[in-house]
Amino acid sequence: MSEHADGIVVGVDGSEASVAALRWAAEQARVLGTPVVAVHAWETGTAGFAPYAPTSARPTIAEQRERAAEVLASAVRQAFGPRVGPGLRAVVTEGPPAQVLLRYARGALLLALGRRAHGQWELPAVGTVGRECLRHATVPVVTVPAPDGQAARLSPVGATAQVRTGAA
Repeated sequence: MSEHADGIVVGVDGSEASVAALRWAAEQARVLGTPVVAVHAWETGTAGFAPYAPTSARPTIAEQRERAAEVLASAVRQAFGPRVGPGLRAVVTEGPPAQVLLRYARGALLLALGRRAHGQWELPAVGTVGRECLRHATVPVVTVPAPDGQAARLSPVGATAQVRTGAA
């Protein structure tokens, strides 16, 4: 299997923002007549385990790979429901996420990533993987905001829609 993709590559980490990016990419791909490659990168690790924890308590490589596949499958189901079209390819790959995404994005039309709707607590809305991809990508990178739960509830009361032209 090729480590670079045609079409639109989407980084999927299971977050609401990555699901939004997956939906956005699918809509763009439909318009452009190109495939979507949903990529979930995972790294072996013992995060959350003390160095002295018994080896039997740590997940095996196979268990970590299975968990990564579950994260991607869950995000795809959340984005599209039980029916996924033939234009989507899901890829689970071991490696540092930014490096994996950049490798798959070579030759693609663009790379789509999710981001928080707003930076919280003075943190940037794009995380470390997104910043690394923005810095080093050889293709355009689109960051799609996570759905803002409050934005849907806010609506002008009694306001009418007006079309403005010219300078304000």
